[in-house]
Parts: sequence; structure tokens; C-alpha cells
Amino acid sequence: MSNHGVQMRKIVLEEARAKGAPAGPGVHAYEFVAPLDEAGFINLEAWKKERVRCFVHRLEHGKIVERGLLVRRAGGVGGATWAFDYELGTTEDEEAGYRFGAHAFTPGEYVSIRDDEDELRTFKVISATSA
Repeated sequence: MSNHGVQMRKIVLEEARAKGAPAGPGVHAYEFVAPLDEAGFINLEAWKKERVRCFVHRLEHGKIVERGLLVRRAGGVGGATWAFDYELGTTEDEEAGYRFGAHAFTPGEYVSIRDDEDELRTFKVISATSA
């Protein structure tokens, strides 16, 4: 989809090297599809139209360990939170993106995700290619 500068993108995130993740890239990663505007931000209106296409894969050592959807929930900073939902109908399995609405998903940028164990982890945007 491409209209008014919005394109569906496949975004790859790899965990950044950190105290809690000394192994760094290649161990934990995500691949997800989202509509991004020309600056690389998630476009809410396009997501509303294309949400069924906005899937996510959580990877460990390059293998898919969970499949889900990119969802938007009421509450959180700015009034809503983007999350990865692996079991629709429950919020217990969700992994929330920290301020995803305020971050550009362009290669080299960093974002944080609160995992299902409530730990905040930092990821580097590796790529954002046409989906």
C-alpha cells in the first residue's frame, strides 16, 4: 500500500548489546509489518485500515518462536500504547513498545520493548523494507 507517503514496511529489530543482553545482536529479534510515513513513523490511520496485515514474529537465534499482531491499546504515554499481541483476546502475553508512536523506524535508530516478563529491552532497527 502506498498513498500519501505511507508504505507498508517490514521492520527488523535486533536486541542491542546491554548489561542484561551481553550477547547482543542475533539472539533476540523481531520482524513486524507496519504502515510507515515518509519519516519512518507508524501511521495510525493507515494501521486502522491495514491492521490485519500488521503481523509480528518474535525470533530467538533466527528462528520464529511466536507469531502475533501489532496492536494499539488505550492508555500509556500519549494516551495509547503499541504492543505485540501473541494471543488475541488477552493482554497477558503482550509486549509493549515504549513510545513506539514517537520513534522513527529507520535503520540505526533504537527502540525499547517491555517483554512479557516486564523487562525493558533495547533494540536496534536493522532494516525497514517494502512489505
